[in-house]
Amino acid sequence: MADKKSKPRGLGRGLSALMADIPQDMNEGSKPQKLDAMVPIEKVSPNPDQPRRSFNQSALEELAESIRIKGVIQPLIVRQKGDGYEIVAGERRWRASQIAQLHKVPVVVRDFTDTEVLEVAIIENIQRADLNAIDEAAGYRQLMDRFGHTQEQVASALGKSRSYIANYLRLMTLPKDVQSWIKDGSLTAGHARALVGNEEASQLAAHIIRKGLSVRDTEKLVKTGLNKPSARQATPKVKDADTVQIEKELSATLKMPVNIQHQAGGEGGKISISYKSFEQLDDLLRVLSGG
Repeated sequence: MADKKSKPRGLGRGLSALMADIPQDMNEGSKPQKLDAMVPIEKVSPNPDQPRRSFNQSALEELAESIRIKGVIQPLIVRQKGDGYEIVAGERRWRASQIAQLHKVPVVVRDFTDTEVLEVAIIENIQRADLNAIDEAAGYRQLMDRFGHTQEQVASALGKSRSYIANYLRLMTLPKDVQSWIKDGSLTAGHARALVGNEEASQLAAHIIRKGLSVRDTEKLVKTGLNKPSARQATPKVKDADTVQIEKELSATLKMPVNIQHQAGGEGGKISISYKSFEQLDDLLRVLSGG
């Protein structure tokens, strides 16, 4: 939903100005931030455009236990939304506060545009080591599709290279099942980048997970293919009925196994006769010589 009160300023305000208002959500034991108010928790709602879609439940339970003992040390950064508040930064603390059954949470109210809210949410999440590559890529895609920013603008604003942004955006082209494996940690971003653009991405990904392959092994597998047979492992062609019948007749006459192989695309071929002893070889010579 567009910000009706002020025209979006895009990424022009600069990260330093934005981040000056955002406390680092890395340590609940750090120094408390100045807060504007304690508000009822039901008046606070998450940002629907939050790029982070998944939260570790066990980590939330741990944070909730800390909040029960110490309270919410770092206030939530919010903006006014109707008669309530929308979270700009601190959704993890808000979720944990609900688990801890708090009635009120501390907030700092700031005036952010839609673009700035999304930018801050992406930055806050990128700073966490547990953000998966798909959620990160989805955040970059939102900045571009919703607000019309180029890869260069996003890269510059977030302190990344354009190639870094481009590589992450390519992950969004992977099949949904592969994206799910990236989200749950079964595949790393390194594995995923090797699979981008491969028609067998889903099958390769399943094989990589099953075998526990490294990124380097994955890159080798992508080059060779999953089921590409070697010259020695080439699947033999099915013989026609006439050839099979001739093999049987010759084997019965010679009393030795006979194998006929036709040349590909030609009329010639070769006949292989297997013998078990020199006596059998002598018998074969007598038959062939008419003796």
